[in-house]
Amino acid sequence: MEANSRSTSGSPKDTDRRIGRRALLVGGAVTAVGTAVLARDELGRLWWRVPGVERPREDGEVDYRGARWVAASDANWRRADRPEDYSIDMVIVHVTQGSFEGAVRAFQDPGHQAAAHYVVGQDGRITQMIRELDVAYHAGNRAYNERSVGIEHAGFVDRPQDFTDAMYAASARLTAGICARYGIPVDRKHIIGHVEVPGTDHTDPGPHWDWDRYLELVRRAKTALPSESPSGSPSGSSSGSPSASPSDGTGRSADSSSV
Repeated sequence: MEANSRSTSGSPKDTDRRIGRRALLVGGAVTAVGTAVLARDELGRLWWRVPGVERPREDGEVDYRGARWVAASDANWRRADRPEDYSIDMVIVHVTQGSFEGAVRAFQDPGHQAAAHYVVGQDGRITQMIRELDVAYHAGNRAYNERSVGIEHAGFVDRPQDFTDAMYAASARLTAGICARYGIPVDRKHIIGHVEVPGTDHTDPGPHWDWDRYLELVRRAKTALPSESPSGSPSGSSSGSPSASPSDGTGRSADSSSV
């Protein structure tokens, strides 16, 4: 978790849209003519996106059935349509350096300027705060934000007792579902710690996070999932659900007001 997880490139709002000077409006249609070539990520997020291209959304909808929905501040993430506009090929593990409740409150604060998609508690509870479709400001690196799902874990990096059995198990099921949805390999190249993101000064999840144990739990959880090909289309009724779920079966949290 970090006070400011936005990329060092681009504006603070991370919403620059650059169009060549020779872009012309001809007969009411937009025709871009110019010598400059727009970056790939900008082509995917043009401001004149045709209505209806993005998938429909519902308030309180979650991507993981075991999660409860609490919305992060709009200032702490960017609307997207992943994986259509940005491929998702990574999960980034964070530690909050604080309590579960404190992390949720921070991500609801527009002044925090950072948030992860999920927060996992020491008791195994999971809160989703940003849809996987969208880009969360969690990694401190724009490219990594765009290609990853961020998972915060409540606790402190220097307290191994904070990483409980319930936390490992719940987080592993969550990560297994994410890997299944997007075809992400379960290995240390694609499931990384915040410390491994280029250009950041963070150390989480720290030396006490048991990577061997975690990856083995993810592999087991992924093997236990119903066999399916990666859909690339996250929805509220996604895979990776624990057997006992608080969801009402529609993909919407049974109690979206709870942390």
